[in-house]
Amino acid sequence: MSAASSTRELVHPLRAEIRLEGVLHALSDPLRLSIVRDLAGAEGELTCSQIPLPVTKSTTTYHFRVLRESGVIHQFYRGTAKMNGLRRGDLDALFPGLLDCVLEAVRLGGACAR
Repeated sequence: MSAASSTRELVHPLRAEIRLEGVLHALSDPLRLSIVRDLAGAEGELTCSQIPLPVTKSTTTYHFRVLRESGVIHQFYRGTAKMNGLRRGDLDALFPGLLDCVLEAVRLGGACAR
């Protein structure tokens, strides 16, 4: 894992440390999947509060942490806001087509058409 040098920097796995089983686990939860869907549809990064979830703030924090620690998203601070973005480049390089297939399945409400 890349080390955080201050409390404002968040730890993310390096590309080589991202494991398929961790990504699949992160994507297996409906709330985390909705976060990924929202980030995929965004023009850029989103703050946590721009992604409405029907759970407590501590539960929301947990879901974002699972996504970050699995390598699905990148989080960073911009001022006081915690920004979130998909690590699409890393995921596409490691697991070609996986993210698109998952997002298509979510959109269609079923299996990927590949």
